Amino acid sequence: MKKWNYFTSNEITPRGWVKKQLRIQANGLCGNLDKVWRDVRDSAWIGGDADGWERVPYWLDGFIPMAYLLEDADLIARAKKYMNAIMDAQQPDGWLCPCPPEKRATYDTWTVLLIAKVLVVYYDCARDERAVDVLYKMMRNFHDLLQDGSIKLFDWGKYRWFEGFVALEFLQARFDEPWIKNLAQILKDQGMDYHTVEHLWVRPLNKWTFDTHIVNLTMMLKHEAVSHEMLGLPYTDEAQKLLDILETHNSMPAGTIAGDECLAGLSPIHGAELCSVVELMYTYELLYAHTGESKWLERLEVLAFNALPAANSDDMWTHQYDQMSNQIACIRFPGKTLFRTNSSEAHLFGLEPEFGCCTANFGQGWPKFALSAFAHNGNVIQSTVPVPNELNCSTAHIVLDTNYPFENTFVYTVEAKEDFTFSVRIPSFAENVRVGGKAAPEGDISFACKAGETYRFDVSYDAVPHFEERPFDLAVAKCGSLLFALPIGYTTRMREYEKNGVERKFPYCDYEYVPTTDWSYAYCGSPLTIQQKEVSDVPFSSQNPPVVLETDVVPIDWGFEDGYDTVCAKVPDSREPVGEPKRVELYPYGCAKLRMTELPIVE
Repeated sequence: MKKWNYFTSNEITPRGWVKKQLRIQANGLCGNLDKVWRDVRDSAWIGGDADGWERVPYWLDGFIPMAYLLEDADLIARAKKYMNAIMDAQQPDGWLCPCPPEKRATYDTWTVLLIAKVLVVYYDCARDERAVDVLYKMMRNFHDLLQDGSIKLFDWGKYRWFEGFVALEFLQARFDEPWIKNLAQILKDQGMDYHTVEHLWVRPLNKWTFDTHIVNLTMMLKHEAVSHEMLGLPYTDEAQKLLDILETHNSMPAGTIAGDECLAGLSPIHGAELCSVVELMYTYELLYAHTGESKWLERLEVLAFNALPAANSDDMWTHQYDQMSNQIACIRFPGKTLFRTNSSEAHLFGLEPEFGCCTANFGQGWPKFALSAFAHNGNVIQSTVPVPNELNCSTAHIVLDTNYPFENTFVYTVEAKEDFTFSVRIPSFAENVRVGGKAAPEGDISFACKAGETYRFDVSYDAVPHFEERPFDLAVAKCGSLLFALPIGYTTRMREYEKNGVERKFPYCDYEYVPTTDWSYAYCGSPLTIQQKEVSDVPFSSQNPPVVLETDVVPIDWGFEDGYDTVCAKVPDSREPVGEPKRVELYPYGCAKLRMTELPIVE
């Protein structure tokens, strides 16, 4: 395996549509959550009386890198305010979480693992040495309490034991003290062995369990990659083996694993929780960093370009808890919920449409993705995720101009400060790869760069639109890393109200999306043709998509799921055409808030 290290926010500057997307997030809910949401604004983490568990750490995990990537003074000041308050509250023995000593044994220390990760993120961005000292004392205290039996892992901490290895690896590189590896072993010994519950993933039930909880499972896939070295174990690609089981029985075409909120099967009308999307992205980012296997970056792109934008409104003030592949309406289900383990409102766009975990956590998706644009190993720098970005490090200054994934042309301007090798990752779907207009050999492309020289590398390739089979004899349209769907027109119904002391008020109120156009169609099997448009100020705009596919569809009698009039049937009632074919534009899945994604192909 070849390990890679990502660059920090001090070395990365987002450009183009990525910067626009980060700015939308900063102007939306993530960038204002400390102003409008009590669980962050009045959190016990900063001395208040509201939530003192995972919500503030979740929020900071995305807010901090977003602030520093945008170089926004106000955002940075607010991030420091929270981090300073948290660090100021550290107890003399090192304990950090807002929990009195007498309640530590019953406090789920998943948050210890989570705030440890946030301290690493904060140090990488702010270079505040105090964060290192606080982290060291907290994790040493955590070790001592686990070692002497004062506390133990249970519930969320037990199922997410491997999340602590981000901080342990950070500390090991700086201190290399025996207790660090001993804590690693304690976490593994007290943590969940997911191999013992694989059989539960094959046949999803309408039952909530830790064993089938979708966020636990999307986090879990990285457990071997992040822990095996510290534990002295060989790497056997457990991620792929476990992912194969999950996807065989619970896949969705946008790259997610179906879980609303526990595993949900293969139906296109069940959903995927937003937390699982951003956590799976982070898992793939770390899997690539620890293994160097490009398959994880390709999966990362599919999630980032499809599932992540699909779950947020254009202005990112609201989000869904659960997204569905075939989502003809986002209206509260009448009576019985359709979801296996979530409520009838989990698919609405709002402030907190189900649990508040996603409200706090979704913000990590775009910033961490932007930080995955370049990686280094020895004297090699690689363009890992080729989105518009700029790298300025001790070795080189590299600017990438591109509209990828909406187009497949890339212009790299490289100023070498030292001798190094520049590598450009080429995805497996790329065809007709060209460098400077000339055909390039298969595989990744490397350039030898000499100190003091400036280079321009023009790279391009083709991505061929195609249909891909899905369960139940349905199909989806894809092109490169983009999934496409038939968009459904809609109007919105705004709902302002207060629930459990939490106010929903414009622009962070709840919305129902009511369909206004037909959706009951099948593909005719006609070719897919791609049409480039312009990337607007809203990159994944629901009104002005940057690229579309054109094809023919024909109306069929699809029908509704039994008991519902706002949910299409899992499979069509009939596949016989009931009208003439018509030409349509398919939108990128992330642009189509209401959509039909999985359709049959008929003659």
